[in-house]
Amino acid sequence: MKVDDAIGRARTLLRLRRPADAERELRGVLAVEPQQDMAHCLLALALVRQGKAAEAVATAQEAVRLAPGHWYPHYIAGQVYYRIGLADPAIAAAEASLAQSPEQASAWELLTRAHMIKGQWRRMAETAQRGLAIDPEVPDLVSLLSMAHTKLGEAGPARAAAAQAVRLDPESATAHLAAGRAALAFGDPRAAADSFREVLRLDPGFGPARDLLVKALKQRNPLQRLLSNLRRRYRGGWRLVFLLPVVPPLIAVFVLIALLHWAAWVGESVTVVRLARARATRLLFEGVEARVAIACCALVLAGAGVLALGIALGQEAVGTAGAAVMALVTAVQETTHTSSPRGRAVLYGWTGLLVVAAGTAVIAGAPAVALLSTYAGLGTIWVAAGVRRFFLDGAV
Repeated sequence: MKVDDAIGRARTLLRLRRPADAERELRGVLAVEPQQDMAHCLLALALVRQGKAAEAVATAQEAVRLAPGHWYPHYIAGQVYYRIGLADPAIAAAEASLAQSPEQASAWELLTRAHMIKGQWRRMAETAQRGLAIDPEVPDLVSLLSMAHTKLGEAGPARAAAAQAVRLDPESATAHLAAGRAALAFGDPRAAADSFREVLRLDPGFGPARDLLVKALKQRNPLQRLLSNLRRRYRGGWRLVFLLPVVPPLIAVFVLIALLHWAAWVGESVTVVRLARARATRLLFEGVEARVAIACCALVLAGAGVLALGIALGQEAVGTAGAAVMALVTAVQETTHTSSPRGRAVLYGWTGLLVVAAGTAVIAGAPAVALLSTYAGLGTIWVAAGVRRFFLDGAV
């Protein structure tokens, strides 16, 4: 067996996204030369691309042991750690690689990506710029720089870097992703949607681009954009509660914030239903998202009907229960947008209590109970904020 030829075939197979075939070639090499560090490096990549994380880590560490003074094994170890989501070891490996060979732009790119995992946006921008100082025409590095500027709220540099990345490589999904993120963050959802569509054309299996496209399509509605921005800006705000005893008029502020959230969630539901029914966008929506939106629209219609019935019959409890039913939209959406399973279970329980309270109010003829249920439903934004903090939820 010619070792160099086998390693060359393995490289080609990795480029063709055939990691299992590359693994077979490399294991053949290592059966002949078990101390071949390059074979260990490439095998680590083949393993991690197949989801064999533990084997990949062990193989990458063996490559580093065999050639500790060479930059490439450290770089491969960093790639393995990055691919399995271990940011700190990836940073350490990238820095070890750069200590051996600081002129490697690929190692700077790896370090930039590792900082991205940790949300260290300023460090991400700095390391991207260091890499671009070595090679200013690396599209992925320029794209990462754009993403860092976007997260830092720096619109001009973010857009300029994204445009440069697309110019450098019009067929790069990462470049179009960066352009879409910048456009979405700085108020151009139409351009963002076009960019995310291009990402999906280039890489149909890239799930985050699908989610971002859905978000961009929603944000194209000016009213939806306004309400969503207000909802994000005023999410939580629970500390204002402590001012209520000394500043009672703040109750009006709480009511306004709650109503804005409710209107935003209703707008979100209507938009999702509309997009889920449109021929061009229906495949973008998962079943759960569409079903929740339909349920929320049904709650608004049902609540309005019960409210009208209560007014027609002169039954205050029935009419107020109708308002409580409409207020359930906030509870349902806040529950759905809570990513922690335990937190979501708590909010499901809370929503169930609101439903029981509204039903009890109608049966007992108690408008005060229905009114409290309405307030509690609208106030779910603060209940959900507390639940997410307690369960360390990552929902946006």
